[in-house]
Amino acid sequence: MTTRHKFILSLLLSLLAGALILWMDSRPGWDDTGITAGVIVVTSALFGFLLPARPWIWALTVSGWIPLYAILLSGDFKMLLVSVFGFAGAYLGALLNNTKPINPN
Repeated sequence: MTTRHKFILSLLLSLLAGALILWMDSRPGWDDTGITAGVIVVTSALFGFLLPARPWIWALTVSGWIPLYAILLSGDFKMLLVSVFGFAGAYLGALLNNTKPINPN
């Protein structure tokens, strides 16, 4: 699989993951912001770790759905703060991928 194919597949999977997080978060009985934020961080970190060259893309594709939904539905621009969790996770994953193990010798 070429790098381009990996990127496109990862892009589609991250969009799907973000849409599933939005679906979970928008359920009438769901009221657990901490779990939603944690899932965003972990999912973004996973994509950031797998393809660390563009962590901002993974942050936006995973965490961008919730603010977009809130802005379109009610004009609530405060929900853009949700993207902070996506960016934190994606850049953490990219950082973890770029760290080299310490050689004990």
